[in-house]
Amino acid sequence: MLGRVHCGEGFLSAAAKSLSQATNRLLSLQDPQGWWKGELETNVAIEAEDLFLREFLGIADAEIIRQTANWIRHTQRSDGTWSTFHQGPPDLSVTVEAYWALRYAGDPVDADHMTKAAAYIRSEGGLERSRVFTRIWMALFGLWSWDDLPALAPEVILLPKKVPLNIYDFACWARQTVVALTVVGAHRPVRKMGISLDEIRTGAVPAEQSVAPRGTHARRFQQLDKLLHRYEQRPYWRLRSWALNRAEQWIIERQESDGCWGGIQPPWVYSLLALYLRGYSLQHPIMAQGLAGFDTWTIIEDDMRRLECCQSPVWDTCLALVALADAGVDSDNPQMRQGGDWLLGQEVQVVGDWAERRPHLLPGGWAFEFENSYYPDLDDTAEAALALRRIGLSDVHGGHKALERAVEWVQGMQCQDGGWAAFDADNCSSLVEQLPFCDFGEVIDPPSADVTAHVVEMLCALAGDSAGHKVDSVVVQQGVSWLSDNQEADGSWYGRWGCNHIYGTGAVVPALLSAGVEVEDPRVVRACEWLESVQNPDGGWGEDMRSYVDDHWRGRGESTPSQTAWALLALVAAGRAETAAAHSGVDWLINRQRADGDWDEPWYTGTGFSGDFYIRYHLYRLVFPVMALGRWVQATGGAK
Repeated sequence: MLGRVHCGEGFLSAAAKSLSQATNRLLSLQDPQGWWKGELETNVAIEAEDLFLREFLGIADAEIIRQTANWIRHTQRSDGTWSTFHQGPPDLSVTVEAYWALRYAGDPVDADHMTKAAAYIRSEGGLERSRVFTRIWMALFGLWSWDDLPALAPEVILLPKKVPLNIYDFACWARQTVVALTVVGAHRPVRKMGISLDEIRTGAVPAEQSVAPRGTHARRFQQLDKLLHRYEQRPYWRLRSWALNRAEQWIIERQESDGCWGGIQPPWVYSLLALYLRGYSLQHPIMAQGLAGFDTWTIIEDDMRRLECCQSPVWDTCLALVALADAGVDSDNPQMRQGGDWLLGQEVQVVGDWAERRPHLLPGGWAFEFENSYYPDLDDTAEAALALRRIGLSDVHGGHKALERAVEWVQGMQCQDGGWAAFDADNCSSLVEQLPFCDFGEVIDPPSADVTAHVVEMLCALAGDSAGHKVDSVVVQQGVSWLSDNQEADGSWYGRWGCNHIYGTGAVVPALLSAGVEVEDPRVVRACEWLESVQNPDGGWGEDMRSYVDDHWRGRGESTPSQTAWALLALVAAGRAETAAAHSGVDWLINRQRADGDWDEPWYTGTGFSGDFYIRYHLYRLVFPVMALGRWVQATGGAK
């Protein structure tokens, strides 16, 4: 373990100055309505599928196609490929969709950038080896046969909740997507696009068609898929009609007031496709509102058009308010009060899908997005509570009641094993992961270390408030036990929603200490020693997204502002603010700060689906360093 160092007055002054500049920068980014929101950037499959949707619906626009193609070309790498994150390895499915989108936009097959992309695709087995979801889009345009895709029977909507593979066995993001896709799959539409992709075909066998070993769930599901394909040839029309009507109503009931579904792109797109195929015209209010909503997710810069996969105003506002409070901004500061008042107004008091597993629990949480009433999440609720308790709200009584509801809701959403998941309780059925079409991302929502840590920290903070919130100590201790049981052998914790072990460890250590665990506790010591062992020679911390699929990358990667801040949050909480490791981390942040108080961070440090879908949160590079510097300055006396 690195020893303690003496921080000279010059260094303390530099840290305080850096914090002040970053704080001012963060305050300047607040919207007049009170919220903060950074862009959520992901891979170009989002833009490609937007073009495909518009073509299928007959609303293609030449200018939109041109500007979107400019963005797709701009993000292509020198080897002709596209990745799912900055400096990541090539991704076959994303490259297939990007190549196809450029073909659609008019790029010639023999252009240099196209021949490079095509060569890579063929070398990886061709479009046949792309994910199922990519080939579903191809089937919509006659570029792939519906018969050669896994069956998607809408009758799944009719399965009772106690029957395996019912829709509530899927995580909320997968559930919304699957229900809509079963409607699309039942109609098997084809709209010719006028192009061929024969130059990137190889005749390879798709991965899901490779025969699984005997006696496995995968083999049984392949056999079930064959039966469903036979059923699809002559479905029982009364049952099919009932299922489609149920699915249609289920989809309609979950559209949000801004036109979206679930506040994320996939279910939004597939829900529009499903309703269109059910006969809803583009002028129908549901469809018109859904299509218009995409405009607010569109960014046009330098004659290039890109889309956000999601928007995070609640999450970003929570983090910004906590960071500003850590930086010493007064709780009655007008901007803090305005942010708190806006955040308080975002409380979700609608009974959503989470109630399927907790039918007697009253609502009381926050969602991630502007509108997502059916799917508030535990992570945002915990951070909202941690923010609101530190702000002088205009409606003090209303804030107290909201926090009471939040405490009751998060305690009621604890899973049976003591941990907390993001959206649902006890959503852990591994059977659905074996389904042939589930080859993209995570489709269940089990407890995770980062969410559990944030909830434990929230409950401990509110238990200590003078307001006397009814926090159950048994619930907290069960959460602490879950975290203890899930510590990795090297001392770290896995990060589900942020990359990766640095994120998980940076969340868990402060939570354990808030729950009364001592800094000398072996769990805390091992975690801090692991963080110190993976610190980069330049003083920062970084972890590559490949750590989700390759342990060789665990704790390894180029230093980033957000990940350096996560490590510092753990070290400061553990009483190690004055160690050489913490000193070097702070020095790294100071020396890489921009003149405007911000930092640069092209790397992706947010996680959607580990192994498949990653997010670059544009505000992470600022909000977490403010949080870390603020706590470090307070811990070392630099604020004096």
